[in-house]
Amino acid sequence: MNLNLRHLQIFREVARTQSISAAARSVHVSQPAVTQAIGTLERHFAVALFVRSHSGVTLTPAGHLCAQRADRAIGQLTDAIMELPRSLRARSNADSVRVIRSTHLEALNSVVEHRNFSLAARALRKSQPTIHRAARELERVLGVPLFEKTSFGIVPTREAERLARRARLALAELAQAHAEIQSLAGTAIGRTVIGAMPLARSFLVPRALIDFADEFPEHEVSIIEGTYEHMLSELRAGAADVLVGALRDRAQVGDVVQEHLFDDPLAIVVRAGHPLTRRARVSLAALTKYPWVVPRSGSPLRKHFNALFESAGVDVPRGQIECNSLVAARALLMESDRLLLLSSRQIHYELLAGMLVALPHPAGTVLREIGMTWRRDWHPTSAQQRLIELLRQHSGGHAPVAKRKVRVPDLHPDAKRF
Repeated sequence: MNLNLRHLQIFREVARTQSISAAARSVHVSQPAVTQAIGTLERHFAVALFVRSHSGVTLTPAGHLCAQRADRAIGQLTDAIMELPRSLRARSNADSVRVIRSTHLEALNSVVEHRNFSLAARALRKSQPTIHRAARELERVLGVPLFEKTSFGIVPTREAERLARRARLALAELAQAHAEIQSLAGTAIGRTVIGAMPLARSFLVPRALIDFADEFPEHEVSIIEGTYEHMLSELRAGAADVLVGALRDRAQVGDVVQEHLFDDPLAIVVRAGHPLTRRARVSLAALTKYPWVVPRSGSPLRKHFNALFESAGVDVPRGQIECNSLVAARALLMESDRLLLLSSRQIHYELLAGMLVALPHPAGTVLREIGMTWRRDWHPTSAQQRLIELLRQHSGGHAPVAKRKVRVPDLHPDAKRF
């Protein structure tokens, strides 16, 4: 996406003034330069952005989409520059955006990600001098040091890290523009990255994607996994579009939006034939006699595990194995008498195969909130909006969650929420 961001600014000015000559005067370039910039953008997007007439120019439907995304992309970069420390901003201001090219941003992003010019060049399939030159040009344009020499080599400065995050969001907006413009012609291209937590990977996301792929076969979808902290970082940087899984404390994630989909009841999971399966009711005292496989520390499921014992004033069992991998946890359960606190939805197929058994939670129905998370300033394309709708539908709700929460029926008269 070797777009000249100066061309985007010229395009925005033409859209505002509805005149080639007026835009030329406003940005201090010649009329042929404005015409050339618009032509470059139209070739890039393979569509007409303006309708020309004797009275001036007006945006086409594709032009309107491009203008909206261009405003958001330029806004990200302008905000990034204005966020620079005041001592540095004296040499750099929002006007710097007009000479920044996407090649500068791509070089910056790659060097920040790989922490090395050679590795960054290899990732972009370009020569090391090309990446080095683009990164250093960006430094000169901004008048801000973006890289510094240390005993470990060249490393990005804090300002480079912040600018790279905004740059990724800006480039994501331009990619969204391309996808939306193509959708006008009936080609629903584009790409969506879903950060899926364990429960979502087990049933919700796969089911929604099967239907989505039938409707949008040319739209690429990538599923990533990892710790919540890692995926939230990817979301904030524009490397992921939406997270699906257990919701977190809303006070800790103020720059993102969380939407509740349904409440998920937890169970005690054991192997088929486990001694506890022969009991009519499993008491808390019985659970303390067996070793456990426990979720990662700090996760919502780990908090539920601790609450199971702490609420009754009972010491948490010793001899735990901490495991955040469902595959490894399943093997540990199958080969021992260990216990695991988990949603029965996550072991749906193991239950059908008779490999594992889900025992009722001794406290009754203990629920955790499952939902979606996205950046507060994220504007999905029509295809992405349809994917969000399918995730809602497959979670059990067909109305907006803000109006109606979907709940799993209580399985025990003494339902509790920890």
